[in-house]
Amino acid sequence: MSDVVWRPSVERLRGANLTRFREVRGGAAAIIDASAGVAAALHPWSVEDPASFWSEVWDFTGVIASARATEVVDDPSRMPGAHWFGGARLNFAENLLAERHGAAREAIVAWNEEGRARSLEWGELRREVGLFAAALRSVGVGPGDRVAAFMPNIPEAIVAMLATSSLGGVWSSCSPDFGTDGVLDRFGPIEPKVLVAARGALWAGHWNDCLGRTREIAARLPSLAAVVVADYGGRASPAALGIPNAFSWDDFLDAGDGAPLTFAQLPFDHPLYVLYSSGTTGPPKGIVHGQGGTLLQHLKELVLHSDVRPGDRLLYHTTTGWMMWNWMVSALAAGVTVVLYDGSPLHPSAARMWDIVEAEPLTHFGTGARYLAVAEKRELRPIETHDLASLRTILSTGSPLAPESFDWVYGRVRGDVHLASISGGTDIVSCFVLGDPTAPVHRGEIQTAGLGMRVEVWDDEGKGLPANIKGELVCTRAFPSMPTGFWNDPDGSRYRAAYFEHFARSVWRHGDWIERTEHGGFVIHGRSDATLNPGGVRIGTAEIYRQVERFSEIADCVVVGQRWEGDERIVLFVVMREGVALDDALRARLRSAIRERVSPRHAPAVVVSVPEIPRTVSGKVSEIAVRRVIHGEPVRNADALANPGALEHFRDLGELAAGVGQGSRG
Repeated sequence: MSDVVWRPSVERLRGANLTRFREVRGGAAAIIDASAGVAAALHPWSVEDPASFWSEVWDFTGVIASARATEVVDDPSRMPGAHWFGGARLNFAENLLAERHGAAREAIVAWNEEGRARSLEWGELRREVGLFAAALRSVGVGPGDRVAAFMPNIPEAIVAMLATSSLGGVWSSCSPDFGTDGVLDRFGPIEPKVLVAARGALWAGHWNDCLGRTREIAARLPSLAAVVVADYGGRASPAALGIPNAFSWDDFLDAGDGAPLTFAQLPFDHPLYVLYSSGTTGPPKGIVHGQGGTLLQHLKELVLHSDVRPGDRLLYHTTTGWMMWNWMVSALAAGVTVVLYDGSPLHPSAARMWDIVEAEPLTHFGTGARYLAVAEKRELRPIETHDLASLRTILSTGSPLAPESFDWVYGRVRGDVHLASISGGTDIVSCFVLGDPTAPVHRGEIQTAGLGMRVEVWDDEGKGLPANIKGELVCTRAFPSMPTGFWNDPDGSRYRAAYFEHFARSVWRHGDWIERTEHGGFVIHGRSDATLNPGGVRIGTAEIYRQVERFSEIADCVVVGQRWEGDERIVLFVVMREGVALDDALRARLRSAIRERVSPRHAPAVVVSVPEIPRTVSGKVSEIAVRRVIHGEPVRNADALANPGALEHFRDLGELAAGVGQGSRG
């Protein structure tokens, strides 16, 4: 994993925002150590003097505020409970709609499987946000009121979010991947005043109706004063919607009070978003994020770590139910054109994403690690079929990025591109570890800890671990984008239990199984609560997946530990490529590869073919849900899965009751 697969050119290194940031704070303008990069040079200062660091990020990224902070942070060692930017007054939406971005340049471009659907220039975006905000105000939305969205990734979602934020309201969204109960598990507790929806959404060539689910959701949310339905996916008069207090999008815009767009000036920690935990092991937790922390953290990650600049064009393939939607939208604050996509990334052809990269043309393309693995298995060669000269950065998250995916990107996509594997989560609406555009990319590694994030690797006793030893990812100092709390958790007990009570010392324990490399980078081996532990030897699931992904016969997989004879044995479920069957020879090859390249103890005792793997709506394999099913335990809130029906393929398997299994399922 020490192979360098990319180095920034001297020109790129000198022109990077990170380099300019270092120079602004008095660093030498001379070339930085090209073997380490700027982030490594700045990281000690950023965590040892957080008040200075975050204040300089505020200034460098041009945060707009009506009042500056009287104190940047009171006590960064207090977790939770540190108070950031006390006395500051600002508005999240005002920063994303800043006049400095101009009026005539594109702010949002929307694509779907059928092509380029719509674009909004900055002036048009401000006008539509103003109209929607006026309409929200007319139905009683003010500071602290919730607006919930059941919407695909279309411009109306951004417009409604910005309008909500401009008033000081709180935004929460679910994508059409969610079933009705999954949506209500999330929106019910926050009691939204307005529900925003769309008539439909696209997936794999089919328009999926959302109106039926919207009717049921609205009927079970007694707090609603209005339901607004965008015409995406079909048109109908408000009366035909069949929902009380329902408006079409255009009629709602016409219903406003006519007041001009203004921005409520709010405290730094005023609630902006309610996001949700996955909800597959219990009721989803409503995680509340503040406006200032979200804005500042996203600007740091976008401007410094991702090197976005005014006029750049960014697409992150996401849904409104994944935190990467919130992250992507924040790029507007940096003057970036945000390109949206609704639908399957493999439709109408497997090259759809690369078509958009070329057509727009994109400077930054973000996706899940799984998509890059699928593109490799589909044997795509965008370097030969598309003009990708505009593309500077590829971002990958959602699951660990396999070393082979690094090879594919640099060999089949573009040789001179910054491939940034990033990782964080809904819990912090941002990243703990991510890219550095001024540093080399090492095959299979995440480049660096985020500036201002004191990331460490600990053992189970709370002791720091050296490089190349796996342990728990912890963060030992507070940071601005920590949640302000959980919804309906007045004493903070659920919040503390989720992150701060695993170790005797109160630090953020994230739940990732991770190791630091000798280069100062990181490798994530999966969730620490899904680690495999036969005979007390603990490894992450990602180590198994890296080996299975080498097999062209296998399209997808999930690995879990099964309680067995007082210990644990490894069970591997595989989805075979079309036309290929699982046989004893392939099982033997799989076991041999894992035995030789990972560990003899972790070679699967059972290899079973299934037709489908359960995944969350953000594309992550749900190992915990599978493990619960094979042990006969209930899976709570299965609606949090994109494909909850897949769990049935793992229930009551004879292969798991009869010793070393063979078998095929489906």
